[in-house]
Amino acid sequence: MRYAQKCGLENGRKLRIDSTAVETDVHDPTDASLLWDGMRIITRYLEEGHTLDPLPGYRYSDHLRVAKKRLLAVVNAKKEDDRVSAYRDMVHYAGKVVGYAKDAIPALERYQAVDPGGMMTAMRVRAQLKRAVELLEKVISQTERRVFRKEKVPVSEKVVSYFEDHTDIIVKNRRDVVYGHKVFLTSGKSNLILDCLVERGNPADSEQYIPMLKRHEGIFGQLPRQTSADGGFASKKNLSDAKELKIKDVVFAKKRGLAVVDMAKSNWVYKQLKNFRAGIEANISTLRRAFGLDRCNWKSWEGFKRYLWSSIFAYNLQVIARIRLEAAKAAA
Repeated sequence: MRYAQKCGLENGRKLRIDSTAVETDVHDPTDASLLWDGMRIITRYLEEGHTLDPLPGYRYSDHLRVAKKRLLAVVNAKKEDDRVSAYRDMVHYAGKVVGYAKDAIPALERYQAVDPGGMMTAMRVRAQLKRAVELLEKVISQTERRVFRKEKVPVSEKVVSYFEDHTDIIVKNRRDVVYGHKVFLTSGKSNLILDCLVERGNPADSEQYIPMLKRHEGIFGQLPRQTSADGGFASKKNLSDAKELKIKDVVFAKKRGLAVVDMAKSNWVYKQLKNFRAGIEANISTLRRAFGLDRCNWKSWEGFKRYLWSSIFAYNLQVIARIRLEAAKAAA
């Protein structure tokens, strides 16, 4: 952004704001697949613990074969009773696996080995088992509530992945569901992405409007003169707060009860800024198609943020290169 300002490519005076959802690297979670994942992961850790010498003092049985059969029975069941029966068996075997893990954790805590590598392996496996048991117990609980008692489990209490447990459930348009994180983006006349904000949970667009403006001020040293945002950001409070910040034209793609005269100085300015906002959708489309912003395959919450910024950085480099190339051709 400093380079873009220095070269006169972007001054940040005209701003457009939108949000998108970026998937994390998880499969579509169902209660049955999560039970299977938990049993598979814990069994793997238990097997790794039994490779230590001397052998740790815990015992376990492998129930993965029968669990896989019950998983397929859940997926292929044509009758609800058959599906629930298969779920009961899966929960039963998942409980057994949790029991094995709870016996193994203190055994690994007491474990003594001459080899320092063996001690480190025991400590790592113990920590992995603790985390996996905690998640599998949550999955068992949510399965019992959803499948057996027909309860609606709040989104905040759901487990969607053992591997990327930071993943949020993002509901779009009351139909489409994305497992990942909501990302807020700003763009300017240059088509550069000026800022990016990723939040945990599923915050409403309207809650992030003023914070995005203040972040923009921190980057450019001044607030924009004109802003245009998606309809989800529209509210009377956001309009009045933006006007108090001395932003001249504050336009939302959907009016949502707001008068044009309150947002912009004329209908012509309103239409111009509304059309200007549509450009950020093209920016987001390019990020998703050409720079991998549709799905993050880097691990962990920190990895997700690094991947996000890496994609935006690469995109911005390409935009700057194209602008400079076009300027060079025009000068020639």
